[in-house]
Amino acid sequence: MASKPKNARRAQRSTSDGRMAHFDDQTAKDLEFDVVKTLLLNHCHNPTTVDRATQLHPRVNPKSWRRELERTKEFLNLRSEGVPFPAVGGEEIAADNERLAVRDSVLDEAGFNRIRTATETVNGVIEALEGKADGFPRLCELIDGLEPNEELPKAIDGVFDAKGEVRSNASPKLIQIREEKVRLRRSLNRQFLKELKKNQERGWLADTKEGFINQRRVLAVSSTHKRKIAGTALGQSKNASITFIEPASTVSMNFEMEMLQDDERKEIHRILRALTQQIRRFLPDLRSYHRLLVELDWARAKAQLAREMDADLPGIRKDENFHLIQAYHPLLAMQNAASGLHTEPQTLQLQRKERMLVISGPNAGGKSITLKTVGLLQVMLQSGLLIPAHPNSEMGCFRSILTDIGDNQSIENQLSTYSYRLNRMKGFLDVADRSSLLLLDEFGTGSDPELGGALAEVFFEELYERGVFAVITTHYANIKTRAAQLPEAINGSMRFDQESLQPLFKLDIGPPGSSFTFEVAHINGINNDLIKRAKGKLDHRKVKLDELISELQKEKNTLAKVTDRHLKKELELEQLKVTMNRREQHINDRAEAQQALAEDNNDALHRGRKLQQFIDKFDPGSRNKALLQDVEKYLAVEKTKRLENQAAKQAKKRAQSAKASKRRPKHFVERIQVGSTVRLRNGGKERGEVIAMHKNAATVLFGAFKSKIELEKLSWVAN
Repeated sequence: MASKPKNARRAQRSTSDGRMAHFDDQTAKDLEFDVVKTLLLNHCHNPTTVDRATQLHPRVNPKSWRRELERTKEFLNLRSEGVPFPAVGGEEIAADNERLAVRDSVLDEAGFNRIRTATETVNGVIEALEGKADGFPRLCELIDGLEPNEELPKAIDGVFDAKGEVRSNASPKLIQIREEKVRLRRSLNRQFLKELKKNQERGWLADTKEGFINQRRVLAVSSTHKRKIAGTALGQSKNASITFIEPASTVSMNFEMEMLQDDERKEIHRILRALTQQIRRFLPDLRSYHRLLVELDWARAKAQLAREMDADLPGIRKDENFHLIQAYHPLLAMQNAASGLHTEPQTLQLQRKERMLVISGPNAGGKSITLKTVGLLQVMLQSGLLIPAHPNSEMGCFRSILTDIGDNQSIENQLSTYSYRLNRMKGFLDVADRSSLLLLDEFGTGSDPELGGALAEVFFEELYERGVFAVITTHYANIKTRAAQLPEAINGSMRFDQESLQPLFKLDIGPPGSSFTFEVAHINGINNDLIKRAKGKLDHRKVKLDELISELQKEKNTLAKVTDRHLKKELELEQLKVTMNRREQHINDRAEAQQALAEDNNDALHRGRKLQQFIDKFDPGSRNKALLQDVEKYLAVEKTKRLENQAAKQAKKRAQSAKASKRRPKHFVERIQVGSTVRLRNGGKERGEVIAMHKNAATVLFGAFKSKIELEKLSWVAN
């Protein structure tokens, strides 16, 4: 029995801010979580959310990230459900709120416009979510206690125009100042043009004629004539060939303009001070607005990332068990999509009774990417990010995620790959427990195969005793054998085409996989004599075992192909039966309709004859008492017949409905869902996986074939 890790108690605690107890920078690098964070950063607009994305890390308590996941999912649903929602993201008013909190402070023009935009955005959010608490509970809880604020934007609009500039009518004095500026600018313009024309006619101006220096309009005078013009020289060109002169006739007017501009600045400052004081009472509301807008920008950024990754919200479990259905490695899927390539999804499940998965098989077959997919999706989920997997997937929660992936050498500490891995393993053994997820790639490599394999087997057994969850890739036969012997460990292999020697990137749970070392060498042109010599250097039992595994996998693939062909014919036959049944039903329906039409015509003809008899018996000169009694009796009989016919039709419909219900048990529809294992009800033995649900049918994957089948044709199979 393994000893309890010294740091087990520490391993079971998270940090004070809810972070995962053990998730180091190397694990983030191994799983490429930093790349995901960079993608998220690209969608963040608000500086606060940018900081959040930079510091993003997995957390232990599901309550801390489940709410975020649900909110992100709701934000995604806003678009799909056609809810008009205002654009959020750029309204950063934290600094403006801090300034408002300072007594006698004055906001600038940009600050008021940011506050106005933020308030209008919040008003739009409140309006968009009004009455939608049932469909969007997590978004609606953000606006709990908030009400639309029309007073604040109105106050700001009274001072600022649509361009964000202070209105002239913000005060009577400002109107007066700006009108005086317009009058003076016209006079100044006339006088300057007069000077320009006069000196141009004299030939004293350079080609540029005029310019601006210190916000004053000046003449561009050839330096050879600069002493001929009355005015003040304010500067020269780089080569001193041009002198910029302010005409003497405009000096006083420019000075007066500067005085008016100074008066304007002072009046605007007074107006903004008064407006700042007016809106300071809204500071508590503005702080709430800032918090709301930060949360909305955070949800929006994560929703955009989810849309980019085709991510969704899985079911959340309280334990460590997980079941990934049609899961993708998001970075690989995005890269392949950009290149027009297909990405094969993976479906796998780990639970307490089958918690350690050992994946074997040839290199470049998808072992490592499957392992990375499990790790990255778990980290994303516990960081509050939706994952690219079917929503019927279920994910648990781990207190630590530990990885050893890739060929990592520590040059700084002068460690070889194997020494590095031993150091990592030592750290894992210090902290690993029942709430740890271990992801070990090429487990045991880097040393002598026999000695390294023995040590790897001991590590495997020790980790097993700790109760960890793990996904491990290896080529070592002893690890595969040990996994087959331990009740809570399972083997798996990546599917491989024996004929083309090409990987199929599909995970099969059950038998271990062959590395196809010699087969891959042969397909790559290695001489057969060299391959035979290599086989001769191995223990014949090891070669026999590898050949046996290879042959087993080959037979499994052959059986899968035969099964697929058989299933295809079975499905075609089933489809043909459905088509024939529909045709037969169509013919019967037409025959019944024609018969009903003929009966209706006969009834109409009979009623017409009867009516003619009544007409013939009618005597205009008498009361026709007997005739009226006959008519009443006839109408009563006809009404009774009609009611009986209607009752018979309804009884027939009920009988047909009861027959259909009998064919499909009540529990049948309730149990079949995406991820369910099913088979055909007509005696088919081949099992398939439901990959999509429709109204009264399901799309089922049988091997390599997909087929849409009516639910009543399927049977649910317990795993």
